[in-house]
Amino acid sequence: MPARSQVRAAWQPPAGAHAGPLAIGHAGSGFLTWLRPFNPLPPSSRHSIRRALERGADGVEVDVRLSQDSVAVLYHDPQLESMSTGKGCVSQAPARVLEQLRYRVRWPFRWFGPRQHLSRLDSLLAELNRRPVYPYLHLDLHEDDPCASNSPARDKALARQLQQLVHRYRVPPGRLTIISSRPAMLRHLAQLLPAVGLGLEVEPEHYPAALARLDSLPWVGAVVLRKDGFTPERLAQLHAQDRQVVVFGGRSAKAVGRVVSVGADAYEVDNLRQLQRTLRRRSSRAR
Repeated sequence: MPARSQVRAAWQPPAGAHAGPLAIGHAGSGFLTWLRPFNPLPPSSRHSIRRALERGADGVEVDVRLSQDSVAVLYHDPQLESMSTGKGCVSQAPARVLEQLRYRVRWPFRWFGPRQHLSRLDSLLAELNRRPVYPYLHLDLHEDDPCASNSPARDKALARQLQQLVHRYRVPPGRLTIISSRPAMLRHLAQLLPAVGLGLEVEPEHYPAALARLDSLPWVGAVVLRKDGFTPERLAQLHAQDRQVVVFGGRSAKAVGRVVSVGADAYEVDNLRQLQRTLRRRSSRAR
């Protein structure tokens, strides 16, 4: 098992490569919304990811699930009918079927963006490999599933799939963080991918228990919190334990300003442009 300092070094940007916190596109360009910013691109879709990177994001966070035939696919919800033309759970369909499904985009969003299909993680990694600079990539593992038992076998299958893909597509370890809410999954990944950064996602109501357990989780280099569970006190507690802090959520100027004022190490937001403006203002005031 890697030491905590090794995991943390893998998560951090290489020395001199990046100044300040990371600006990460949440699910690419975020979730479909009527509110600002108007977004017609489905979460974790390929066009959504491309748009975030075109707008200058340091990287993207994407949602990963396991298909029936143990292929990692990009999709947020456990059930297909919530966001696609499919039915049932992601875990009940093979990857070849999932790739043929389109995202279901309601009016008027369908008039503002191209029709898009679900895609596999390996196709995204192949695309990122062609970029001149590899972006920071947060893989958020979604293991909740009403159609499949939450068995250790599925966790191990997903961990092995990620190990194979990281090696096959030569993903730079210092640019990758794999996030899960399950310590057992992170333990598998620490054994298979010791150079890759790992993040534990913690719900606000579970934070006290998670903080008490962190000493027994040396492979966890980062803790991921929702914006409503992020406070200066928690930031100080986690930094005192030598952990990085990632915060996700925030669309309005007020919400983004609040999380930036506390000072996390990385932000995953839907409103990337607002985050970039807020970080620029903060940087100029600090000079």
